[in-house]
Amino acid sequence: MSQDFVTVNAYVLAVSQSATYTFSKAPQPQIELLAGLGVAGDAHLGTTVKHRSRVAQDPTQPNLRQVHLIHAELHDELNAAGFSVAAGQMGENITTRGLDVLALPVGTRLHIGNAAVIEVTGLRNPCTQLDTFRPGLMAATLDRDADGNLIRKAGVMAIVLTGGIVRRNDPIRVELPPLPHRRLEKV
Repeated sequence: MSQDFVTVNAYVLAVSQSATYTFSKAPQPQIELLAGLGVAGDAHLGTTVKHRSRVAQDPTQPNLRQVHLIHAELHDELNAAGFSVAAGQMGENITTRGLDVLALPVGTRLHIGNAAVIEVTGLRNPCTQLDTFRPGLMAATLDRDADGNLIRKAGVMAIVLTGGIVRRNDPIRVELPPLPHRRLEKV
């Protein structure tokens, strides 16, 4: 793996978790990331898929969605559009500030706080639960580029490589994977 760190002024704005399959996750003072598993005490913890629709398809699939990250800038955009959205309410475990998570390539490693390292696996695919939470929210998290390609803006998913405690205001260092970079796709 390359040691190609990108200089960014990124940090953790908030951390959240939920022990049950709720849409929103409760803000916490800290969360513990467990290597190969995810967020301690979170319903999506495990080596195999935990998302209900994916379990129904094949419960033996690897869990590429151990940690969900959303950039706070998306919350800013949604709030400006009239939606009332705060950290954790869209189901994310880590809310970042100063990091364009959607622009990261597959395999990017995020070093968070003193010890934790996660690897970005892909994009979260917005689902209709967003509309149940706030009518019209799903459409607001989707866009089209100049060529008409769908843009998913509801954050990214990651796996935990190295465990550790993650707290509000922890710095985030970005380590890019070796070239060529692969664009994020839904996982």
